[in-house]
Amino acid sequence: MVTLLRKSLHPLRLLQRLPGPAADVPLRAASHGTSLLYPEHIPTSPLQKALLAAGSAGMALYNPYRHDMVAVLGETTGCRALEVLRDQMKRHPEGSQILQERPRISLATLDLGKLQSLPEGSLGREYLRFLEENRVSPDTRAPTRFVDDEELAYVIQRYREVHDMLHTLLGMPTNILGEIVVKWFEAVQTGLPMCILGALFGPVRLSAQHLQVLVSELVPWAVQSGRRAPCVLNLYYERRWEQPLTALREELGITEPPVHIKRLA
Repeated sequence: MVTLLRKSLHPLRLLQRLPGPAADVPLRAASHGTSLLYPEHIPTSPLQKALLAAGSAGMALYNPYRHDMVAVLGETTGCRALEVLRDQMKRHPEGSQILQERPRISLATLDLGKLQSLPEGSLGREYLRFLEENRVSPDTRAPTRFVDDEELAYVIQRYREVHDMLHTLLGMPTNILGEIVVKWFEAVQTGLPMCILGALFGPVRLSAQHLQVLVSELVPWAVQSGRRAPCVLNLYYERRWEQPLTALREELGITEPPVHIKRLA
């Protein structure tokens, strides 16, 4: 039993040791040995995935800012949802182009000078403003490791890298309340178990005042926006930097949030 447990936990030890890949390199199928599907792939059995899912879920619920554990949870529980998202992208002109070209969002691929020079209110300028005001970097997204399909591995990597774009679209900061609202939107949009768990259990850390605002106003707005908007993974954001943010929101059917979250912080 001890030997079996050690073998099952081996991928988690690898996860702690391996560095992340270059964030400007597209995820592609390649020859990386007999069982590796992409550079950072860690093959795992169903038992190992179950153990990783249980452990990462506990850690992510205990500390929602453990993005590495959130990432593991998403990869070990989201296969079916990722297949649905992949198929949606393949049926969409913009989404299928993204799957073919495999763009990455990182400091290595972003032209920050160009984004800074864009007009006020454009998607690119507002995205850059979000990064600066919240002191976040696109390079903090964990590399995909436990998805046993290289195309699905890219889909979840793309989802992670456009997460901050969704914050920008929804007008949500990175505090706990803002993250929960984005998780509700993502849960409706993607069906990923990780997003559903975050949306349901994230509010346990909120104050009574914030919880009331979340339940009565923000969750209904996020759910309605998620249902009304087309799949947000089908947007080639890098080719829409110049588009006014208000126009993109109108295209997606996303209205202004009912509450200014920053004033509640």
